[in-house]
Amino acid sequence: MFEVKHVCLLVGGTLLGSAGVKLLSSKDAKKAYTHVTAAVMRCADTVMDTATTLKENCGDIKADAKDINEKRREEERLKEIEDAKAVIAEAEARLEELEAENEDLSEADAATAGA
Repeated sequence: MFEVKHVCLLVGGTLLGSAGVKLLSSKDAKKAYTHVTAAVMRCADTVMDTATTLKENCGDIKADAKDINEKRREEERLKEIEDAKAVIAEAEARLEELEAENEDLSEADAATAGA
């Protein structure tokens, strides 16, 4: 009984496999495979178009970000130049004050030396 069951399963599987091969190789099946393949290819084209658009958008974003950073660096450079000019102006004012004090001291020394 046990061997008969195995033999029946083997024969049934063989018949089913043969019928499956016939079914899969029929003209209708080939037509269905062709339509499915065409749909997959259309889908792949859509995905590639979307990927291309996404890549272009990323490139635009990167270019815009570079522009923003360049403007920011330029603004920082201008601020540094303004700060440096302010420091120079303060130093020049302090130098004038010291020269005036030195002149006053020189005049006072000359006055005391002449007296």
